[in-house]
Amino acid sequence: MKIESENPEPLRKVMREWRVTEPLPPRFQEGVWRKIQQAESSGTPATTTTLWSVCKAWLAAALPRPAVAVAYLSVLLVAGMTAGYWQARQTTAHLDDELGSRYVQSVDPYQKPSRI
Repeated sequence: MKIESENPEPLRKVMREWRVTEPLPPRFQEGVWRKIQQAESSGTPATTTTLWSVCKAWLAAALPRPAVAVAYLSVLLVAGMTAGYWQARQTTAHLDDELGSRYVQSVDPYQKPSRI
């Protein structure tokens, strides 16, 4: 984590004076090294990265920037509105056909309904 400030000297002074008085838990270093070895042995090699993990990493790196976040949300909003509009047009067309068929049936009950 990078901390940017005009005058980092007070922070450096506090960090130099800071001392840990609590003892480490028993076998702490051994546990740390065991976890490191487990992570290295179970780590996935770079050749087996999936498209999903690459996309997640890209989004995690890119979305904190406001311009990218706004663009991403805008694309999602437009895609959602387009899908909703397309669905509404299909439903409206289906209802128009249905109502037209019902009208023809009401005017001439012996008329065969047209099914599209």
